[in-house]
Amino acid sequence: MDSALALIDTPDMRRAGRDRLSLALMDARNHTLQLLAHFEQALGPTMRLRPLPQGAPPLWIAGHAAWLAEYWIGRNPQRNLGPRCPTDGVRLASVEPQADGWFDPALAPRAGRWSLELPGPEATRAYLLDTLETTLELLEHTPDQDEALYFFRMALFHEDLCGEELAVLAQAAGVPLGLALPEGAVTRPPIALPATRWTLGWSDASFTLDVEQGHEVVLVPEFEIDAQPVTWAQYVEFIADGGYDRQELWLPPGWEWLQREAQDEGRRGPRYVEQIGVASGAVLQALFGKATRMGGSQVAMHVSWWEADAYARWAGRRLPTEAEWEIAVLQASRRGLRWGEVREWTAGTLRPWAGFTPAPWSATAELDAPPVFGIARVQRGASFASRARMKHPRARWWALPERDEGFVGFRTCAL
Repeated sequence: MDSALALIDTPDMRRAGRDRLSLALMDARNHTLQLLAHFEQALGPTMRLRPLPQGAPPLWIAGHAAWLAEYWIGRNPQRNLGPRCPTDGVRLASVEPQADGWFDPALAPRAGRWSLELPGPEATRAYLLDTLETTLELLEHTPDQDEALYFFRMALFHEDLCGEELAVLAQAAGVPLGLALPEGAVTRPPIALPATRWTLGWSDASFTLDVEQGHEVVLVPEFEIDAQPVTWAQYVEFIADGGYDRQELWLPPGWEWLQREAQDEGRRGPRYVEQIGVASGAVLQALFGKATRMGGSQVAMHVSWWEADAYARWAGRRLPTEAEWEIAVLQASRRGLRWGEVREWTAGTLRPWAGFTPAPWSATAELDAPPVFGIARVQRGASFASRARMKHPRARWWALPERDEGFVGFRTCAL
């Protein structure tokens, strides 16, 4: 990483001041434009794709990133109020008269996005550049204070999440991105950690996503956790031992999901797996449209929560709690613990922490859908497709347990 990028593609950008934010916002927008260029090169100027029920068209994702920043910064006279900004305040007109109809989730609901008459690549790029210019001009005259910078930090991290969403879409559509997959490494033995009292959540003025709001103090008994996410060699053993045929390993809703998947797709392994080498522990998995050999020491990915939980039961282990995962990353990385190659499932069902208050911008973001408390499962960490800014040990994300299109894996703990 060159020195300029090292200053702005780092987890401490959650507290970045005005100067670094300006550079990072340009970097994020350039990344979005580069991703769009890959789609255009692979699919042609229309970027036409078969509708995917769990996604949105690439032009919508990119345009929405620009729209959200414009809506809360360029069009928002009360942006300096930060988290105290009312959600229903007066808004100025957009630089693009049709932007709301195209990119506002309230006016362009998920079910209809694939049939929208979206602007073409040139018009979308013009909107991306025009809104960035406005954002940077306003940032230049913004007080260098947390509250006043709140929406600029929001725009940065939201666009980084949109970039990862574009990478997930490229994987589903077989669009080459040139992203390098992490190489395998020697599997290290599990790591033991002592009992502790731990506070989940952020204790400073760092920018937080909606599901990261609040705090929770937990007492964590001593535990043993894998030093790396489960590898393909380990996961292939589960498959070879009949893991997809043994109902006793699966929670009832997970078994029902598996039967539906098996009926539709003949499910015998994680998504995009085309061939399994039982003897070698390697698999052939489609990666951005190309059949790619995944070595036995590489981490398994595109795993649903149901599969991760079934594997853990088969191995006589369990998924880690959020607190255990966070403690391990913060305290055991110098002892050989690896993370950041895939997002990782944890045991917990998503629920708000004490003091949770929805962010003013969350309803207009809709990266996936509003958090499904009590149903969705928690993901921790970041993937090889995440910007380094996203790779913070306290970062929190979520997905429904059947979702497997993302670059997601897991690790286990001793019972």
